[in-house]
Amino acid sequence: MSKVFIVRKQQLWLFTLLVLIILLAAASLRWNQSRAASATQQETRVFQLVTGEFKTKTEDGKELEVYRWDPGTLVVHKGERVELRITGINGKSHPFVIQELGIKGEVNKGQTTVVRFTADQRGTYPILCLTHTSLASGGPMIGYIVVQ
Repeated sequence: MSKVFIVRKQQLWLFTLLVLIILLAAASLRWNQSRAASATQQETRVFQLVTGEFKTKTEDGKELEVYRWDPGTLVVHKGERVELRITGINGKSHPFVIQELGIKGEVNKGQTTVVRFTADQRGTYPILCLTHTSLASGGPMIGYIVVQ
């Protein structure tokens, strides 16, 4: 025994309209998601850093000074576009290198140096000041960029 379904023209139109609405809603959601993802990739994350100096005297009168990047550690996400704005507050000059990222620069007192890069690979990358490499030279002046 077979069953016969009778479909009226009005039901066919309603079914077609329903399918069309579902397809438009799905396309709209997908378009909004892709637009949000591409907008995120276009943005540059900006970090403000400064050169800092700490001075003290030991009990026997010996003066100690140490330089540092402040903040000392930056955490970014893989694929993020990054801009470092490093302002020289203490110390005349701080030539620096972020060797693994192929970045070299110099920060001078009273000036801001801007460095831009894309964090392509996960890892921890040191920012090394080439002037202050040991305790004898007020260092080591080292900061870290952590790419997650």
